[in-house]
Amino acid sequence: MRILAAFIILLNTFYLLPTTSFAQQATAEERQQLEQQLADLEKQIQDNEATIARYQKQGSSLKNEIGSLNAKISKLNLQIKAINLTLAKLDNEIDVTKIDIRRTEDKLNLNKTALTRLVQSLYENDRAGIVEILLKTPRLSDFMANLNGLVSAQNTLADTVSKITNLRVQLVAKKDTLSEKRNDAAALKAAQDAQRAAADKIKKDKATLLTETKGQESKYQTILKATQKSAAQIRSRLFELLGGGELTFDVAYKFAKFAEQSTGVRAAFILAILDKESALGQNVGKCNYKTAMNPTRDVPIFLALTSALAINPDTITVSCANRDGAYGGAMGPAQFIPSTWNLYAARTADLTGHNPASPWNNGDAFMATALYLKDATSRCNSIYSRQSDIERCGAAKYYAGGRWRTYLWGYGDRVATKAQQFQSDIDVLNS
Repeated sequence: MRILAAFIILLNTFYLLPTTSFAQQATAEERQQLEQQLADLEKQIQDNEATIARYQKQGSSLKNEIGSLNAKISKLNLQIKAINLTLAKLDNEIDVTKIDIRRTEDKLNLNKTALTRLVQSLYENDRAGIVEILLKTPRLSDFMANLNGLVSAQNTLADTVSKITNLRVQLVAKKDTLSEKRNDAAALKAAQDAQRAAADKIKKDKATLLTETKGQESKYQTILKATQKSAAQIRSRLFELLGGGELTFDVAYKFAKFAEQSTGVRAAFILAILDKESALGQNVGKCNYKTAMNPTRDVPIFLALTSALAINPDTITVSCANRDGAYGGAMGPAQFIPSTWNLYAARTADLTGHNPASPWNNGDAFMATALYLKDATSRCNSIYSRQSDIERCGAAKYYAGGRWRTYLWGYGDRVATKAQQFQSDIDVLNS
């Protein structure tokens, strides 16, 4: 019994050990340094954006176009560096999370061992009566020590079970966090590859432009006139929705314009978020809710929604879970998971008049996206002042919620750049 009591003391001592190791402190310092370097790079990127905007305001000339292309190349190169730093920060966070997981697993294993010994001890003592224990330990002091140890073991049993339960919850949460960070790293590497490809394309475009014009402004103006899009071309162009399906650009713009009038969120920004090229998910609309959705958080809401809309839930496909097991379940063109859609369904219905609002209805999907972006950018307004910075931040929040800074120069910038392109098309339609 004394051995058991000593084991209980050891267990409690281990459980109360400080959770911050020297390795974690070191990685925290490295993370602060990386964040400072990232902030410096962001300032340089903003300077390049200001240069691009200045050239655009000065009008279309060969000199301005070359200057703008150079600034875009510089910006992309800086963004690649920014993503490198973000990846280094993520690697740092992954290492810390792995340390946390190891410590939690050690605590869990120790508590399981303690539980086994406690149950075994209680079982053995339960079979032996008080008189038998007294006969085995003729000295009264030894008998009292054994009896006190038995009472202590009984009191510790419930506490140990509670600790095991809590540690299991912590372990699942930490493994989910690790999965998220690994997914973030994979997405960032893909974004970085896209940025390298974009930089290479701009360099080729610049070289082609210089070759074709031979540095002559008149030839540049002729080429510019020939490549400018007409309103008819823009209206008839297909707009591929993120969650599947397609509309003509003209129809998509009308949905986005209505959402803009209702929420104040720029139509071009809404279009950029819903555009398939923004690559919100790679497994869009291919899975059944039973295998893809969080069973407690999302499935009940999904079933209630499909019931209210008189839709057979088995006929609907949603986004798939990822390889690490993180839940999917995103629905329709805006790719809302049910629990998030539930937050915006009533507001969407008030504005579109569709009650209940449906994530598979284009008008409702555009409106819900605008409402979400309105909320996201309202928080970005306290951080940034320029429209492009605010929209980049809002797009990153739309994609990753609280992890938005990780996606600022990947997904966020891709959407902000696409929004500028759509705004050019809208300007032609409205001219």
